[in-house]
Amino acid sequence: METKRMTYCDALRLTTAEEMRRDKNVYLIGEDVGRWGNLFGASKGLLQEFGPEQVKDCPISEAALAGCAVGSAMMGMRPIAEIMYIDFISISMDQIINHAAKYHQISGGKVRMPVVFRTEQGVGMRNSSQHSACYENWFTAVPGLVVVAPSTPADMKGLLTTAVRSDNPVVLIEHKMLYFTKGEVPVGEYTVPFGVADVKREGKDLTIIATSWMVVNALKAAEELEKEGISCEVVDPRTLWPLDRETLVNSARKTGRCMVVGEAPAEGSVAADIASVVAEGAFSELKKPVKKVCGMRTGIPYGKIEREVVPSPGWIVEAARELMK
Repeated sequence: METKRMTYCDALRLTTAEEMRRDKNVYLIGEDVGRWGNLFGASKGLLQEFGPEQVKDCPISEAALAGCAVGSAMMGMRPIAEIMYIDFISISMDQIINHAAKYHQISGGKVRMPVVFRTEQGVGMRNSSQHSACYENWFTAVPGLVVVAPSTPADMKGLLTTAVRSDNPVVLIEHKMLYFTKGEVPVGEYTVPFGVADVKREGKDLTIIATSWMVVNALKAAEELEKEGISCEVVDPRTLWPLDRETLVNSARKTGRCMVVGEAPAEGSVAADIASVVAEGAFSELKKPVKKVCGMRTGIPYGKIEREVVPSPGWIVEAARELMK
């Protein structure tokens, strides 16, 4: 398959454009997505190509933009609704939880809900406590929602394409530290199915299951551990719900040791859910209990210190050494 090297942000922008060209019912709505082109440039140039019919700047009201997206999806449109920071997605929770996630069921299957809620989370840009949290677990707990967290430019293209074409509501969670990372992206038609994990690195001694930006840190840690003779397998679920239980469990069975790395605090987290799945599915093959390496249970501090409260490659290396004892 022909590929082109590009950033995560470029993959996001180009995929959005491809889907808007393919289907005129696809449109982008959000704060500063048009003339400004998104805070990180993820929609730069789209207004000029597609016009205000498909690229809609809206007032600073997450409730209003989510409501517009849900209503138009019910009427046959395919909106991509951008919530600038996941911290503010709480303002649109009624539209996402009580409407988008439920209409298909309460209508007896008559109403489709082809809407994508894009948002970004995490530390790294010194945005302080109200712009840096990780709330992915809010959505994995809601029946009716698909939740995805691409960690590479290629996964961004494949998962966003699948999300836009899905008839179900999808929450697509980006990470601000991934926007300018680079990777090879397939040219042309490319989709990644929901519920299919990806083994980012093969290994035999220890399984590291990581999500979003933590995949990058896990791969860095795996390189360091390789120097010590510890072979790590790094697995990215990609879809937080539905979860690819088979791939995660089989990897843990193969290596006999497993850690789960997540940026959010461990309590009630996606990492905790994954650890439970692995513990249940690979219990007899595990040589040690599954270890969680998660962010501190604290608000995100301002400045460089913000990275001290979430897992780093160093945290992962230390946890791996403990598991290998």
